[in-house]
Amino acid sequence: MAILFVACQDNYKRVGEEAVERVFPQGVAKNFTLTYTEAQRELSNIDSADSRIIAILKSPLNENYENLSFRHQIFPEGLVVDFYDEEGRKNTIKADYGMVYSQTNLIDLQGNVLIESHDGKKLETSQLYWDRKNKWIFTQHKFTYTNPEDGTVMDGEGMDFNRDFTFFKAHKTYGIMTIKEE
Repeated sequence: MAILFVACQDNYKRVGEEAVERVFPQGVAKNFTLTYTEAQRELSNIDSADSRIIAILKSPLNENYENLSFRHQIFPEGLVVDFYDEEGRKNTIKADYGMVYSQTNLIDLQGNVLIESHDGKKLETSQLYWDRKNKWIFTQHKFTYTNPEDGTVMDGEGMDFNRDFTFFKAHKTYGIMTIKEE
């Protein structure tokens, strides 16, 4: 009987998923709107009229993991960002999920990603990356790019472009496109 009780010890060493430490965010924001502004000139303690709105971020949920060794924030329920250019024209980005990598200045948008520019141009894809430092946007996924100025719709796979849509490179395109001759 004594041998039976000694043999029933739990000497199993936990590995894999059982051994993973639980990670919790340092902060959680729900149903919020965040407005990014930029001062036109250095402000004193009473000035406020000389700033302009750069972007407005709206999301139902943000989890902040800036306390970890690899700092990041996630938007697990999606986000909408309205960007304003120098002339105050609005461009919008929507996604079902977003992740901001603070150390690398990279933003990963996933699920029904849609970019709409002030002049009606639209880009739709399933995943998109934005390099904030280099102001560069890219994807390796399938995309649809609609340009109402030219009346074109371009389908393809893989692309990169600058934030202003002035440089655009599609890696592989297919489907029907209308190209204007000069």
